[in-house]
Amino acid sequence: MFFMTITGRLELAAFDARDIDTLASFYAALAGWDIVRQESDWITIRAADGQELAFQLAPDHIPPQWPGQQHPQQFHLDLQVDGIEAAAERAIALGATRLSTGPTWITLTDPAGHPFDLCQAEVDGPAMKLFAVTIDAPDALALARFYADLLAMQVTYEGPEGALIVGDGKSVMFQQVEEYTAPDWPDPKRPQQAHLDILVDDLDTGEARALELGASRLDGGGEQFRVFADPAGHPFCLTV
Repeated sequence: MFFMTITGRLELAAFDARDIDTLASFYAALAGWDIVRQESDWITIRAADGQELAFQLAPDHIPPQWPGQQHPQQFHLDLQVDGIEAAAERAIALGATRLSTGPTWITLTDPAGHPFDLCQAEVDGPAMKLFAVTIDAPDALALARFYADLLAMQVTYEGPEGALIVGDGKSVMFQQVEEYTAPDWPDPKRPQQAHLDILVDDLDTGEARALELGASRLDGGGEQFRVFADPAGHPFCLTV
């Protein structure tokens, strides 16, 4: 007997950019990942462990201006690698810009202006891994619980700086941000910087579950996907 699940499955995070060819090539070269889908408005890359990232064409994309909230980052990537200084130099040679240095991480921006962190891996090895997609929020724990319920993931950490959910070999972090500014998609003056794609068995069932948990339906979509905003205002898509 077939039973339809009412929870979603995290597929990937997609980052907006005016030049997705350059952005996809940057991350593929930096991390040693493969480009597995390439279209005029969408490119997907895949890590060795099967996790994927996508880059969506946005001709009017306004880059974030980290660390302020006038044009906030909204999302960033935490990438783990052994030897963050060497990795940072490689990233800069590929087109990144260094922003700041922490005890075990280095913050840079990619060629489209999205910040990302190179984090020191706990184990030796040359491979770069996607530790987590990190999402800004005015209430990090509340947003973590929303996505944990929607994705059947577990909250494995909560603290003053944020929260972490884990499941199906993937991690999503939620960063506490004071004076948080939400995107107002599709307004180009307050654009999204990235969004999550979430797979569901059925769009109607998935929509009902998302709305029950606190999401809002947005304009846009089609037969294969629908667009929503999470409780912090970040757009996300349910897809089949």
